[in-house]
Amino acid sequence: MRLSDLEQYDEITIQCHDNPDADALASGYGLYCYFKSRGKMVRLVYSGRNKMQKSNLCLMVDKLKLPVEYIAVPGEEAVEVEGLLITVDCQYGSGNVTGLRAKNVAVIDHHQLDREPIARCIINPNLGSCATLVWKLLQEEDFDISSDPYLGTALYYGLYTDTNQFSELYNPLDMDMREAVDADKGLITLFRNSNISLKELEIAGIALIRYSYNDDYEFAVIKAQPCDPNILGLISDFLLQVDAIKTCVVFNEVHDGFKFSVRSCIWEVNASELAEFLADGIGSGGGHYEKAGGFISMKLYEEHYPTLHSEGYFNNRMTQYFDSYELIYADQYEADVSTMQQYAKRRLPVGYVKLDELLPVDTLVTIRTMEGDIDMKIEEELYVIIGIRGEVVSVCGEKFRRWYQPLESGYGVQAYLGKPDYIPVIKNRGDGKDMLLTDYARGCISVRDEKIYALPLDRGVKVFSPQMKNKYMTGRAGDYLAVRYEDHHDIFVVPREIFPEAFDLLKG
Repeated sequence: MRLSDLEQYDEITIQCHDNPDADALASGYGLYCYFKSRGKMVRLVYSGRNKMQKSNLCLMVDKLKLPVEYIAVPGEEAVEVEGLLITVDCQYGSGNVTGLRAKNVAVIDHHQLDREPIARCIINPNLGSCATLVWKLLQEEDFDISSDPYLGTALYYGLYTDTNQFSELYNPLDMDMREAVDADKGLITLFRNSNISLKELEIAGIALIRYSYNDDYEFAVIKAQPCDPNILGLISDFLLQVDAIKTCVVFNEVHDGFKFSVRSCIWEVNASELAEFLADGIGSGGGHYEKAGGFISMKLYEEHYPTLHSEGYFNNRMTQYFDSYELIYADQYEADVSTMQQYAKRRLPVGYVKLDELLPVDTLVTIRTMEGDIDMKIEEELYVIIGIRGEVVSVCGEKFRRWYQPLESGYGVQAYLGKPDYIPVIKNRGDGKDMLLTDYARGCISVRDEKIYALPLDRGVKVFSPQMKNKYMTGRAGDYLAVRYEDHHDIFVVPREIFPEAFDLLKG
């Protein structure tokens, strides 16, 4: 579904969830601007028991001139609206959306789907904010965001607040939106500095004296009273200043689930990975190596853990995380290759780009991928290889000519890539322009006979290579631990879904 598919309706009501946050207001305003530009009769509304009271949100509405209305609902009788009703940053029928009904309904949201989807539905739970999803939908319609003087600031602030001041930002689309919109940083500062009330200061103080601590793994868990998500990050940051605490999770219950914040100050725990683990199967999580967060759907939580209270869940899950992984320091690890089978790497066609043909030498660029950002300076004879899952590695010209043979045929994204969640983008840090790497790629194939020892993992591992001692590769049960023939300390992990595509078992 696209936004243009909804233009058949002349009257459109955009409803934020009850007690809307900055992301809901920003997302709703983005849709409001789009449909208003198409000549529709549009309203931006919210309902529920109470009007907005938080100072930063009231400032946001005032300074950005958001045309949001509060609809009071008398008794239990729902108010019916004409035309189309769009619920934004929430799902129609959920417990945090009250008061309105319509014959025609659409949903635009970034939370985990927790009910039967309706026909008109766009949900992407991998994004840090609904504002990013709306930005993407506006891009698809070639809508000029700068046509409204406040929209860029609204979208930016929506992402800023829903990712705990960008500390839980991990999806490349979120990063793209943050850099693409023109935001008034003065207003963002004003909103940020009006973000904590005296009541929330009290909530933080009470939470800090009600912690639980695991001495074996040196982690802490805290449940806070209902509060703005940013307060969770504030408590988490303070916890890590305690000498005995190396990782922590702070959470609270919100209208439809649990919001949580994760922190780590040791290389052996990637906070983003830990957040994903905590929400696995019942929500979504991610962020950065040291700071991350996520959301757990109440409906899915109650289906999976009907008798377990929330403090017990987070403590148990944290312990399971630490119990699930063996640490492998490759330069010290003695791999028993006698227990492994031998494989040869398949010569699969991949894409390549010669960067100095694309941009001048010494240009500073960032290559954005699902695995993260790669900062580099364009050098002579510098190549990047685009793998079958959209992963990117760089090689010098001498190694490229030794390891790869260019193909005569052209490069076709569908033929060379599977279904990547994100196409790699090269971002020129000088002029700010973006280029899809695949638009400039050609095909090549490996000429090396690469052989490895490998075995499927029966439990998780974290592999620290000699080249990257402050970051690890994660392997989960079912993935493959691989050791190169010629160097038994060159150890790496191959995901289970890639391994059969990339390697063949050697006979005999």
